[in-house]
Amino acid sequence: MTDFELVFLGTSSAVPTEHRGLSSIAVVRSGEILLFDAGEGTQRRFAEAGLGFNKKMKIFITHMHGDHCVGLLGLLQTMSMLNRSNPLSVYGPPGLLSFVRGNIRMLKFGLTFHLEVNTVKADGVVVEEKDYLVSACRGEHHITDYAYVLDEKERPGVFHPERARRLGVPEGELWSKLQHGEPIKLNGEKVYPSEVLGPSRPGRKIAISGDTRPTVKLRRCIKGANVAVLDSTYFDDHADKAREHLHMTAREAAEMASEAGVKLLVLTHFSSRYEDVAPYVYQAVEVHPNVVAASDQMVLEVPYPDEGLPRVKPAK
Repeated sequence: MTDFELVFLGTSSAVPTEHRGLSSIAVVRSGEILLFDAGEGTQRRFAEAGLGFNKKMKIFITHMHGDHCVGLLGLLQTMSMLNRSNPLSVYGPPGLLSFVRGNIRMLKFGLTFHLEVNTVKADGVVVEEKDYLVSACRGEHHITDYAYVLDEKERPGVFHPERARRLGVPEGELWSKLQHGEPIKLNGEKVYPSEVLGPSRPGRKIAISGDTRPTVKLRRCIKGANVAVLDSTYFDDHADKAREHLHMTAREAAEMASEAGVKLLVLTHFSSRYEDVAPYVYQAVEVHPNVVAASDQMVLEVPYPDEGLPRVKPAK
């Protein structure tokens, strides 16, 4: 079972439909939730998914169009109503700080937890933790818009017990330290992880585009991603609208993902004019062999690269 899942809370653009809420994706990783965008109604979808309102969490807003950020206010209020105590950090483009502070003040609801709002001002690393990075990459839209890329750092290589035994390392705590990349002392001598481990193994990489036209910069940012979740507001029949409104078609998303060597492309942010997107997905599949059309409450498991391809989790 993977410790890394993408939960699609909302997959519609601009307006919700009967079966699709507005943009929001939760990445659940090692007990932490990284939430990307919060369209209206996100707190309800969050509850439906059983994600837990008091978990360790960070929120990333791609841009300040209402279908990507208005639900943040309701989510914060719901968290407070449920007495959240864990601190929360939110990241997003200029305007996010005044939007959050001004509306909390106007709506007169207090917070039960510490809230930190961080303005993303340029491309580059936004968050660095012990085992992963989140970076921002500017898209091409009518207002400042960022894609976000989550990169796990390399993992220690495969542990070889026979090497540890040959060095006289007793099984137990010392093995565990070596497995986690920590050197140990044994009989006054240092034993290094490299003596008992194979080569370092890559972590996982996912990219979430926000609203954007395809660009060379974005293609570079998503290069080699295990999963890229890309704006697919339109299909071929409305390619002119994609250009006019600075979005991508499914085919354009697939072309960029293919050129970037993305392992799995997930299409999302569909125009409400498409009641059923299934008949159109072939337009992306003609270009990229591994394509999934997102739906609300779809869960995508993302194993490590050496453990297979990402896969949609069967519905309960």
